[in-house]
Amino acid sequence: MAKISTRSVSDLLIHIGIIVALLVALFLAFFFLYLPWTTNHGQTITVPDVTRLSLDEMRNTLDDRDLRYEVSDCTFVAGAQPLTVIQQYPQANAKVKEGRKIYVTITKRVAPMVPMPKLVDMIDRSAALMLKSVGLEEGERTYVPDVAKNSVLRQLYNGKEIAPGTPVPKGAKIDLEIGDGLGNMMFDIPDVIGKPLDEARLTIQGSNLKVGTIISVDDPEKEVGTVVRQRPEARSGERIRIGETMDLWVVGPVEPDLE
Repeated sequence: MAKISTRSVSDLLIHIGIIVALLVALFLAFFFLYLPWTTNHGQTITVPDVTRLSLDEMRNTLDDRDLRYEVSDCTFVAGAQPLTVIQQYPQANAKVKEGRKIYVTITKRVAPMVPMPKLVDMIDRSAALMLKSVGLEEGERTYVPDVAKNSVLRQLYNGKEIAPGTPVPKGAKIDLEIGDGLGNMMFDIPDVIGKPLDEARLTIQGSNLKVGTIISVDDPEKEVGTVVRQRPEARSGERIRIGETMDLWVVGPVEPDLE
C-alpha cells in the first residue's frame, strides 16, 4: 500500500492539493456531466394542446412526444362529447422535460342527477338564473294568458310537469310556462251549466280560462257527468279575467283521467 510522505511541509501541501483537485474534479463532473446526462438538461419538449381530443387521441399524442398523463378529475359538461379532454396542466406550448406527466380533466359519460328547483311563481329571469346555478338549461318558453306577467306558472321536463326536488340529469332542458299579462282583459263568464264535463272543459279552455277544482255531487235528476254548478257564476254583468280558473260541480263520480 502506498504511503503518503509527510517528511516535509512541501510534500504535505502537494498531497493536499492533489486531494482538493480530485474533489473539485468530482464535483464538476457530477454537476456538468452526470446530472445533465440523467436529466436531459437543456432538452425540452413543447406540450401539445390536447383539449377537445378524445381519451385515445390524447394518449397517442402524448406517447408520440414521450410524455405521460394522469386523469386528475372527471366532470360532466352538457353537450360535450363523453371522455373528451376539457382541461390540461401544464398548458399547451409549455416547455417540459421528457417523461413529464400531464394532468388532464375529462368529461363523464353519464350525467349526474340534480334536484329540480322550485321555479313556479318566480320571475322568468330569476328562474333562468336558478336553472343555470344548479347545472340545468332553460328549454322552450310558452306564454299563456295570466295576470302574473313574466311569472313562471309551470315547469316541465320532457313535456310533463315536474315537481321540485325530483332528480333530473344535469344539463337537462326545462321548459317554462310563463304568464303574458293578458289576464287583465275582462269578458263575460261562459255558462257551462247543463253541459257534459268534457264539453264544459273545452268551453272553458277555449275562453282562455283554466279548469279549477272539480267536485262530485249527487243529483238523481241529472245525467252522470253533467255540470250542475260553476264558480264564478255566469250572471248578467259579471265578468272574468283571462287566465282565471273556474270550479265545477259535476253529477256522479268523476273519472280519474278527467280530474
